[in-house]
Amino acid sequence: MIVLKLGGSVITEKDRPETLDGAALERAADAVAAAIDAGLEDLVIVHGGGSFGHHNASAHGVSTTDGTRDASAALDIHGAMKTLNQFVLGRLLERGVDAVPVHPFSAAHRDRTGELDLPTGQVETMLGEGFVPVLHGDVIAHASAGATVISGDELVAALARDLEADRVGLCSTVPGVLDGDDAVIDRIDDFETVADVLGASDATDVTGGMAGKVRTLLELEAEASIFGLEALASFLEGENPGTTID
Repeated sequence: MIVLKLGGSVITEKDRPETLDGAALERAADAVAAAIDAGLEDLVIVHGGGSFGHHNASAHGVSTTDGTRDASAALDIHGAMKTLNQFVLGRLLERGVDAVPVHPFSAAHRDRTGELDLPTGQVETMLGEGFVPVLHGDVIAHASAGATVISGDELVAALARDLEADRVGLCSTVPGVLDGDDAVIDRIDDFETVADVLGASDATDVTGGMAGKVRTLLELEAEASIFGLEALASFLEGENPGTTID
């Protein structure tokens, strides 16, 4: 079973509010459809917020830790993510992929300590019935904080653990995790060895950038890869492009 994340920076113009990168999304959808046509089964897709979610979350001062009790603010963020999700679903459905949405706002919550509770029974059942569940970064109810952001990376980690994924892939705007000379680091098995070269995202990002991705993936038992869009097809074919995190 594969959990695949399509980065928000890949499928949107992240520095332009609520702007889709249609060509990139179509390339990603083509790769997914081709892999399924070739026999790939049990695929869960998560997509990031890009210029849809991150822009609205930043405008309202909402992050993974700073919440809001303003329903209008929560709906602005959630509504933008539903719009982006519809774009993703639409491109997949056009190619014959049986993609269906799972909206975290209606499914997940955090307790007072920030611990995530994300039921995955519906996702498992969808997979068993031949669907491709598509989740996305979102806002979720957070005890004592109103509503906070859940990132695509956090969703990937929760799904990979609960569904016992065999492989995890993060499709990014870069060909992998880059060192100080902008060369791809082949493998990472310890955060401290790469801490100095991991910087923050250039565009508005309320969920932690590359450093947060690497930390999250290192905690998983499943082997993970970070790679660029051009390597998505090879990842879905079983290869390990970009940076392997284990």
